Amino acid sequence: MNSSFQDFDDFSLDDDTLHEECGVFGILGHPDAAALTALGLHALQHRGQEAAGIVSYDGQQFRSERHMGLVGDHFTDPAMLEALSGQMAMGHVRYSTTGGTVLRNVQPLFAELAVGGIAIAHNGNFTNGLSMRRKLISDGAICQSTSDTEVVLHLIARSRAKTSSDRFIDAISQMEGGYSMIAMTRTKLIAARDPTGIRPLVMGELDGKPIFCSETCALDIIGAKFVRDVENGEVIICEVQPDGSISIDSRKPALQQKERLCLFEYVYFARPDSIVGGRNVYQTRKNMGFNLAKEAPVEADVVVPVPDGGTPAAIGFAQESGIPFELGIIRNHYVGRTFIEPTQQIRAFGVKLKHSANRAVISGKRVVLIDDSIVRGTTSVKIVQMLRDAGAKEVHIRVASPMIFYSDYYGIDTPDRDKLFANNHETLEDMCKFIGADSLQFLSIDGLYEAVGGEKRNNALPQFTDHQFTGDYPTRLLDKEHEDEFSKIELLAGNG
Repeated sequence: MNSSFQDFDDFSLDDDTLHEECGVFGILGHPDAAALTALGLHALQHRGQEAAGIVSYDGQQFRSERHMGLVGDHFTDPAMLEALSGQMAMGHVRYSTTGGTVLRNVQPLFAELAVGGIAIAHNGNFTNGLSMRRKLISDGAICQSTSDTEVVLHLIARSRAKTSSDRFIDAISQMEGGYSMIAMTRTKLIAARDPTGIRPLVMGELDGKPIFCSETCALDIIGAKFVRDVENGEVIICEVQPDGSISIDSRKPALQQKERLCLFEYVYFARPDSIVGGRNVYQTRKNMGFNLAKEAPVEADVVVPVPDGGTPAAIGFAQESGIPFELGIIRNHYVGRTFIEPTQQIRAFGVKLKHSANRAVISGKRVVLIDDSIVRGTTSVKIVQMLRDAGAKEVHIRVASPMIFYSDYYGIDTPDRDKLFANNHETLEDMCKFIGADSLQFLSIDGLYEAVGGEKRNNALPQFTDHQFTGDYPTRLLDKEHEDEFSKIELLAGNG
């Protein structure tokens, strides 16, 4: 057993999952802008559970509310929403990296500049953010947060362009990585997506008013219409005109590249009812299960998902294999990330805090356990043991994505490479033995591509961003290349 896994009882269960950094929502010209933003953020809560913020503009001043915790913990208060008055608003939900969970990093960030006030928020990560931040500070900038989003504010402030739109474009043109960003001025709502299109961003409309958000589920909750995806490298500027009408201007300042949306939006992050890149997420996850059953068949009595992420793939696996689908594991939805585990005795309960075996379904059965991914492997060990304790005769694990070998630098909080499960075992047999399963198989990269796009991976020009599996990073990793030059405090800075 590799030493990095020996004391896995000390790991939080949340350390064995991947975390999306955030979600964004913005609306222009609607009398209920703040309330609609709060509802949109509620629909995007799965993209970040540590903090939420909303900024509005009432025609005279910007108003801001930023809080630690869930959207529902704060933005259901009528008095707070009334205070966020105005016909334009934008919001953000956040999951921070280690060291960044403080109120000053909660977005949207706001600043008064020579061209007027501006609020910005983004989903993703700038791979040159630390390098740019260090340069700005050496030039005299005073940073109020450790978020890489603040770098964009400083670049906007220093731009020589005449309009806020041009300053915004000038600023993001200096940034690299994967991002979807929203900005709001006194008259404008601006949306931008990185040139590679790694992170998703969609445009909608409600009562003729433009909306931008991370996923279509945020449009559905308020009854808004989906218009289209914001294209990779596109900047859309919506501006209130003197007569009250709203103009919409689309620009593409970056050199055109092929879009490569991150595959993990389909594997794990996006809500199943969202449409991402023109594809229904629920159906793509079922397709992963179909392909998994074809690639890794097994004789068993019941197909059981690891809830909730593994459920669509388990349905697909069951339909393709003919093995009955059952909810053999029940998830407790009321245990959050802040659950206190004060003693080793409590930590020993492990996975039972969030999952419990449905003994009536499991006992005496050969179980096919379907999970969406395996990160560290620690949770898998506990779930297999839990199923055996419930009387499972055999436990066969099938994973609806390939092995994760590489860390992410585009807005997903992943462990270092030496802590990833696939890098700590030489063979599939070693992995299976460590977990304690009777067999273990992962979906192939071609099987994943076929599930999402209907075709195998084009190795010369990949259709998606898949670096977690292949090591094929679609952009430069400037901060990673100069990692040794940064201080520990800088490396712990939270991102967008």
